[in-house]
Amino acid sequence: MASSELYTKHARVWLPDAVKVWKSAKLLRDYTPGDQTLFLLLDDGTEVEYEVDRRTNNLPPLRNPNILVGENDLTALSYLNEPAVLHNIKVRFIDSKLIYTYCGIVLVAVNPYENLPIYEADIIHAYSGQNMADMDPHIFAVAEEAYKQMARDQQNQSIIVSGESGAGKTVSAKYAMRYFATVSGASSEADIEERVLASNPIMEALGNAKTTRNDNSSRFGKYIEIGFDKKHRIIGAHMRTYLLEKSRVVFQAHGERNYHIFYQLCASSHLPEFKTFKLGEADDFHYSNQGHNPVIDGVDDAKDMWNTRRAFSQLGIGESNQMEMFQILAAILHLSNVEVKDHSGDRSSILPDNADLVVFCELMGVPCEEMAHWLCHRKLQTTTETYVKGVSKTNAVNGRDALAKHIYARLFRWIVGCINNVLKSAVKQHSFIGVLDIYGFETFDINSFEQFCINYANEKLQQQFNLVCLLFYILYCLVKTCVKHCRHLCLQHVFKLEQEEYMKEQIPWTLIDFYDNQPCINLIEAKLGILDLLDEEGKMPKGSDGTWCQKMYNTLLKQNAHFDKPRLSNRAFIIHHFADKVEYHCDGFLEKNKDTVNEEQIHVLQKSKFHFLLKLFVGNEKATSSTNRSTTSITGRFGLSQRGNKKTVGLQFRHSLHLLMDTLNATTPHYVRCIKPNDHKVPFSLDPLRAVQQLRACGILDTIRISAAGFPSRWTYQEFFCRYRVLMKQKDVLPDGKLTCQNLLKKLIRDQNLYQFGKNKIFFRAGQVAYLEKLRSEQLRRACVSIQKTIRCWLARKKYLRMKQSAITLQKHVRGHQARCYVHFLRRTKAAVVIQRNVRMWAARIRYQKLRSASVVIQCFFRAYVARKLYYKILYEEKALVIQKWVKGWLSRQHYQRTRTNIILLQSCVRRILAKKKLKKLKVEARSVEHFKNLSVGMENKIMQLQLKIEEQHKDVRELNERLNAAAKTQDIERERHCKELENLQRSEKKTRTKAEALPSLMEQLSFLQQELENTRKQKEVLEDQNNVYKEQTQQVVEELNMKNSLLNDEKDNLIKLILEQKQQITEIKAQVENTEKLQKELIEERSRYQSLLCEHLHLQELHKDLKEELELRLSPSKRSESNYTSNSSECSPMIASTNGQDSSLDKVKETPSTVDLPLILKLQRRVREVEKDKQSLQRQLDEKEAQEEEAKDMEEEISVGRAELDLETLKRQELASENKKLKQDLSELRKSLTNENSELMPPPVGSTTYNVLLEQLNSSNEELDMRKEEVLLLQSHIVRQEAMKYKDAALAEGVSLDLSDVPSFQDVDRSTDIHTLNEDGELWLAYEGLKETNRVLECQMQKLEMQHSARYEKLLEEVNMLKEEKEQQQKLLAQTLQLPEDARIEVGLELEITRLTQENLELMEQQDKQDKTIVNLKNDLQLYMKRVEEFQAHQRKTSIGTNSPAKGASIPRKEREYQGMLEYKEGEESHLVKCLVLDLKARGVAVRFLPGLPAYIIFMCLRYADRVNDDQRASTLLNSVLCSIKGVVKRRGKDFDVSSFWLSNTCRLLHCLKQYSGDETFKTHNTVKQNEHCLTNFELTEYQNVFADLAVQIYRQLIKSMEDTLQPLIVSSMLEHETIHGVLGSKPTGVRKRSSNSPEEDAVTVEVLLQQLGLWHTTMIKHGMDSGLIKQVVRQQFYIICAVTLNHLLLRKDMCSWSKGLQIRYNVWQLEEWLVELELTDCGAKEMLEPLIQAAQLLQVKKKTEADAQAICSMCTGLTTAQIVKVLTLYTPVIEFEERVTTTFIATIKNILKDREESSTLMMDAKKIFSVTISFSPSSVALETIQIPASLNLNFLNRI
Repeated sequence: MASSELYTKHARVWLPDAVKVWKSAKLLRDYTPGDQTLFLLLDDGTEVEYEVDRRTNNLPPLRNPNILVGENDLTALSYLNEPAVLHNIKVRFIDSKLIYTYCGIVLVAVNPYENLPIYEADIIHAYSGQNMADMDPHIFAVAEEAYKQMARDQQNQSIIVSGESGAGKTVSAKYAMRYFATVSGASSEADIEERVLASNPIMEALGNAKTTRNDNSSRFGKYIEIGFDKKHRIIGAHMRTYLLEKSRVVFQAHGERNYHIFYQLCASSHLPEFKTFKLGEADDFHYSNQGHNPVIDGVDDAKDMWNTRRAFSQLGIGESNQMEMFQILAAILHLSNVEVKDHSGDRSSILPDNADLVVFCELMGVPCEEMAHWLCHRKLQTTTETYVKGVSKTNAVNGRDALAKHIYARLFRWIVGCINNVLKSAVKQHSFIGVLDIYGFETFDINSFEQFCINYANEKLQQQFNLVCLLFYILYCLVKTCVKHCRHLCLQHVFKLEQEEYMKEQIPWTLIDFYDNQPCINLIEAKLGILDLLDEEGKMPKGSDGTWCQKMYNTLLKQNAHFDKPRLSNRAFIIHHFADKVEYHCDGFLEKNKDTVNEEQIHVLQKSKFHFLLKLFVGNEKATSSTNRSTTSITGRFGLSQRGNKKTVGLQFRHSLHLLMDTLNATTPHYVRCIKPNDHKVPFSLDPLRAVQQLRACGILDTIRISAAGFPSRWTYQEFFCRYRVLMKQKDVLPDGKLTCQNLLKKLIRDQNLYQFGKNKIFFRAGQVAYLEKLRSEQLRRACVSIQKTIRCWLARKKYLRMKQSAITLQKHVRGHQARCYVHFLRRTKAAVVIQRNVRMWAARIRYQKLRSASVVIQCFFRAYVARKLYYKILYEEKALVIQKWVKGWLSRQHYQRTRTNIILLQSCVRRILAKKKLKKLKVEARSVEHFKNLSVGMENKIMQLQLKIEEQHKDVRELNERLNAAAKTQDIERERHCKELENLQRSEKKTRTKAEALPSLMEQLSFLQQELENTRKQKEVLEDQNNVYKEQTQQVVEELNMKNSLLNDEKDNLIKLILEQKQQITEIKAQVENTEKLQKELIEERSRYQSLLCEHLHLQELHKDLKEELELRLSPSKRSESNYTSNSSECSPMIASTNGQDSSLDKVKETPSTVDLPLILKLQRRVREVEKDKQSLQRQLDEKEAQEEEAKDMEEEISVGRAELDLETLKRQELASENKKLKQDLSELRKSLTNENSELMPPPVGSTTYNVLLEQLNSSNEELDMRKEEVLLLQSHIVRQEAMKYKDAALAEGVSLDLSDVPSFQDVDRSTDIHTLNEDGELWLAYEGLKETNRVLECQMQKLEMQHSARYEKLLEEVNMLKEEKEQQQKLLAQTLQLPEDARIEVGLELEITRLTQENLELMEQQDKQDKTIVNLKNDLQLYMKRVEEFQAHQRKTSIGTNSPAKGASIPRKEREYQGMLEYKEGEESHLVKCLVLDLKARGVAVRFLPGLPAYIIFMCLRYADRVNDDQRASTLLNSVLCSIKGVVKRRGKDFDVSSFWLSNTCRLLHCLKQYSGDETFKTHNTVKQNEHCLTNFELTEYQNVFADLAVQIYRQLIKSMEDTLQPLIVSSMLEHETIHGVLGSKPTGVRKRSSNSPEEDAVTVEVLLQQLGLWHTTMIKHGMDSGLIKQVVRQQFYIICAVTLNHLLLRKDMCSWSKGLQIRYNVWQLEEWLVELELTDCGAKEMLEPLIQAAQLLQVKKKTEADAQAICSMCTGLTTAQIVKVLTLYTPVIEFEERVTTTFIATIKNILKDREESSTLMMDAKKIFSVTISFSPSSVALETIQIPASLNLNFLNRI
């Protein structure tokens, strides 16, 4: 059909706009060809008219239906045009928060300017192994595709990441490398992935900087080749860099920064290791403060410096090299501050004492004066002479900057070389994946040489991309000629899948036109191009930027259409690039291209004492020396020749760019185009104008144009039929679906060039799917109108009938209501009259009562007022009398005190006169000598006393003065108070006088009041009497109420107590429940942690064993095991070592060298002598015995002598045994004393002479002791053998019961001739055999003794450790108690004593329990021995009866044998048993034919036999062999579910048997009486129970892993992709990337297939006899895996988030639940595992509009995290027209509601999580004595007992 037919009414189009680029509009009228105007309605409601160009007749581009908006692939859009692409990216980026979109073979990545949780390890694992089309667009999908193609096609790959600065190229490349490092895994070299990733922070620090467009802009290009081996594991990497922007080192524009490393250095200048660099803030240096923006928001430079240093360390660059690098960088900063002074005559100078220059020279190790000189001078050399010339200040500053740039470039190149050396692998590289992170197309206000090179590189990359896109849609028959035309491209494999698709569907290709930018590239790099002219100008003596620019105008302006000249400038030029035209300013081109540095400055640096600096310039020396040698024959100036041979920057860049293109052309390219959404770095904000510019520049729109020329939309016939069935009539539907679709398309679309029919698919041109959708929507609209018409008619008729019936009913009720209302009105009128009458009467009466009460109240208050006034008057008079009384008293007291003081004064004067007279008399008497002598004796004492008295009096006087002062003060205060009172009294007196005048009237009133008072008294008495009576009554009532209240209070208190107790009990129960829940959670977590650690440990053990085996095979390849069991026996050693770890540790303790104690050695020597004496006595006794045996003649004498000698020998052996015990005790005491540090006799030091002497003595004594032991054993064996041979036929032999059947006689043994010659009678052979027997017996005894000794030693060590701990605790407690007071000390002591006693009681109780158990065991042993004695006596009786009575011919009937449930086997047969029962056993056969758990029962019955014979060595050998063999079987065949299930059930059954028959009371309750008789009596196998439990956990996890491998490919296809009911679920058109699961050739995986697999596993576990609890845990784990995998893929696939898909998921989940119900597994917790998936499906189906919907969603989705809910809502995609997208405001509401929820922030569920398994005890009802061994097991060597 014609495109003009699509422009009908309501069709939506795009109109160009200056701000939004494109805006949407809707047609108001149909368009007919020839119309010049389109009438449109914009989204804001304004109507516009669009004028159609008459010449071109181009209509505005059509808009895609809403159902196609937001597609993962832009090629899936029906209308492929610029506004459609922009709108699709905008919807995905802003509404759905999706930053990745496919565009054919290109991944478009929009920078979100925000950290997103889409790069975690679980996301990487989710994309690993998936097809690129099966998942949502992601950088990981591109990386997985490259990795997969490398592994599949054995072809090198490359990922080309491009885009302008700030678009996110570096981050995308970083995530791609992280994906390779995570997925591939390392080879033999360790941490190679970490090293590859560690290079990123280093290169970012040294090569990235802040620009106006990007905070972390890469200012260089890099291409990283990640090498892989044959197993596709990373083995190394190599990095190539391109065009470092050196000018940024010395200049930054406003708002920009220098390279990050400089700011990191300044931020870390406070560190001690950086003090010598003398750094400061970044603003202090010229090279770092030009941008005036040294800080980036959200970036910590000090932390980044720490990350950079850590990355250097990870790459093996030592701390010394790092400090040397930082020293050079600090020197560059100091060089920037060197000031140059200007002089006349183009001269300049630098002071030698310039502080910054001095620091620079110190750091660089060069002389300061020489560097200062050559910074301001240069050397000119001619053919005859050399002279030095000064330079101007400008040239000097430029030379300084050139030196800084040169040093930084050298350092950058050296660091890149070090990184490449570290990442280089010694293993040969098999293939590689290259990641190209290169600058995008750049255009600024002022574009210089750097932007020119950057845009040149982008032109080359765009040419390569254009060729790829061209080949993508080229005619297949012309592919060969095109490849011949482009032989340098090896890109045919890129289009392999597309060619196969078109070939398979037999679709013809068409050749299309495309944009070729080769003329622009020729303009730059061809002969006499821009670079060629620039190099030529650089060789000229007086070349300049201006002359070069004029040459370009003259040469290129008329020849090349891509070159242009600006109108207003003669020093600039314009190039028409593929993206845009760019104006370049010529200033600096020539100098930057030459990149010249003053050679004398380089020579000064080469004389440096700084070794690291010399390493940087080694390459420079070689280059200059080679240049000097090559230019000796050239005439002219030496400087010119040297410049002519040096490569320019443009030439080097062109050469490296050609090498890069060759590398890319030799690989399979994968394209990532990064888009910068806005210039303000606002998260998730898209500027349409900037986005369109970048889409045009990066070739996305060209890709779309090429895609539109082909068949971008594809449908399978089934999908097409299901989607467009509504456009067919019933008669059009044929049995052949393909023919039906073809007939329909021929009717709908008449132009057959717009579609093509393939074998399985239909291919559509661009726009045809939208046309079909339009027809479908119109058909659905017509159907909806018809349905609505019929329904509305029916609804209207129903409504009319209801209204009619309602009207009749309403009329009836209204008329009745009106009549009732009239009657009611009459009644109310009459009632109102009655009410008015009564109300008026009541109002009048109320009014009268109010007046009367008011008058009474007024009279009452007036009378009370008069009475109060009279009362106050009387009160005032009474107070006046009181005041007068006190004043008169005070005046009289004052008079009395004055007279008294006067009298006292007179008395004192008289007494003074009398005292003076008496004093004169005393003085006369004192002058006499006798009196003086009499008085002088006690004068001194009296004087002292008087002095003391005087002092006391002085003190008293002071106190009295103080008191007097205080009293005076108080008196003054009282006086003032009295004065005030007096004044008040005077005032009151005046008032009383005035009141006294009014006294008569008051008296009259008083009399009247008295009368009233008498009346009130009488009334009061009456009221008091009544009140008393009432009080008595009320008291009685109150008492009764109090009694009742007290009773109620008691009841209340009791109830409150009960309630409190119940509350406490409830709180305690709740706390206990919470504690138990916490403990259960902790137990589950600890169990899972332990099981994961156990599996890791076992996995590491297996790896260790495998490595050992590989090493052994490499060392001795010819030595291999002959059987499977031998290999398993090698695995047995770790288990034996683990079970006997304590013994080995004790042996190690014993083997440690210790010092020697001399007295104990002497004791041992004495013991050895005594043993020798005993040996000699035994030898004599032996001789006497032999003599007696020779002399003996009769059998009775021989018997008696033999018995006596045997008794004697037994006694001697007992004595020897006791002596050996004593020796061992002495030896243990010796060892204890040697190991004890607090022994009194300290041993001599190791290495001394005494030590050596004692050591020799000890060795000699030990050797002698061993010899004596051997001799004694030889003699004993000889004696035993002789006696046994002599008396084996006698009754003595029966009593002794020596078993000699296994010992061959000397006649039957095939001996050598030497034995005949040595001893013809065979005595020596018999002695040797007897010696072997005794050796066996003694070895067993020694082993038992050693085990007992080790056990005792362990107990002693534990006791010592316990004592030490108790001692330390007591010391700590003592130190703490000493700090406490005495009372607290006593309390603490009592508490400690109580705790100690309780601990002792507990220990005694445990010992008592142990003793009780031992008593029980001993009783059982005693009963067993009694039975054996009775059987032996009965057997003796039978034999005696048989010998005495003659034999009779009657036959004796045989009784049925009673079996004891054990199997007898011989020593050494464990390997054969394990081989037959474990290694060679087929799981499927045993499960079907035999008893479930049969191998476990057989092994346990053999273990019971080892317990019966009390052979612990045999038991440990059997169990260890079984453990190792089961491990080996699971390791080799663990991926087989049957094998893992079989051995898991048998391991658990064996574990249950060990518990069931252990004799523990907790397990014996589940047994029968007969089963309790079969309990183990000699062995305690709790350690082996733990070992078998660990083995069961290991097998369980292996079982789960084997299930995962089978379930993974089934889950997504069955739960998500398969559509059970076609037509119910909507389908959408797809683009170039067709999903792999939709191909019709593949068999559909349905839920039935998944359930069949689950049912098969369940049946297998039941057949193997697995415990029901374990089966439930396995099913629970299966359902968790199903839920996790399904939900993870749902979160990563936008096409699965729709209403119909939610319906399908819920249906599939229902089928899984029904399967659980059928198998009665509803209580296993599997249904709860599906809860997150159910909630996600419900979330897809619920209403998502209002805030109430958001609340309902938040309350419903408790099993989903916030990130998962938001992700599902964001990905929600309508499949049919009637669905609506989720708005951003609704998602914001959800986030706001869920912001306080505490949960994990992870997006994905952990699909690898394995729940901890609990193996609960399950007793067996099978009786061991009833079990029979099948003959097919080949266990004939086992005997039932």
